[in-house]
Amino acid sequence: MKNTRKAAAEDLVRLAELFDQYRIFYHKESDIPAAQNFLKERIGNKDSEIFVAEENGNLTGFVQLYPIFSSTRMQRYWLLNDLYVNEGHRGKGYSKQLIEEAKELCRSSGACGILLETGKTNDVGNQLYPSCGFERYDAVNFYEWSNK
Repeated sequence: MKNTRKAAAEDLVRLAELFDQYRIFYHKESDIPAAQNFLKERIGNKDSEIFVAEENGNLTGFVQLYPIFSSTRMQRYWLLNDLYVNEGHRGKGYSKQLIEEAKELCRSSGACGILLETGKTNDVGNQLYPSCGFERYDAVNFYEWSNK
C-alpha cells in the first residue's frame, strides 16, 4: 500500500536517515546527526514543507519544498528543492505521488507555481518531471554565485 502525507516531528529520525541517503546520492558525506538537526530546524521553523511516502511503516521517499516569491507575479512560488525515493522503492510511483503532494500544496497555498532544477544528465528526472506536467523553460540562463 502506497501512502503520502505531510512529514511530522515524530518522523524526524527515519526522515533523517532517508535525507542522509539523498545527500550521499549527491556525493556528500554521511552525517545523520547533522541531517536530523537540519530537518528539525526546517520543520520547527516552518522554513519548508516536507511530504513523505510510506509503505508498511517505512519511509520510502520524500519531497521538500521551500517558499519563494515572484515579484513580477506578486505571488508565492514553491521551490521543489529535494525529491528522493529510496533505491529499493524506485519505479513504484512514489515520486509521482510526492509530486502530486507538491502540486496540492501549490494549489492550497494559492501559489503561482512550482520551480525546480535538475541536472542535464539526470535522465530519470528529465523524464519524470515532464510526465508530471512540468515544462522545461529555456528562455533564461540559470546562474549561481557561491560564497566560499
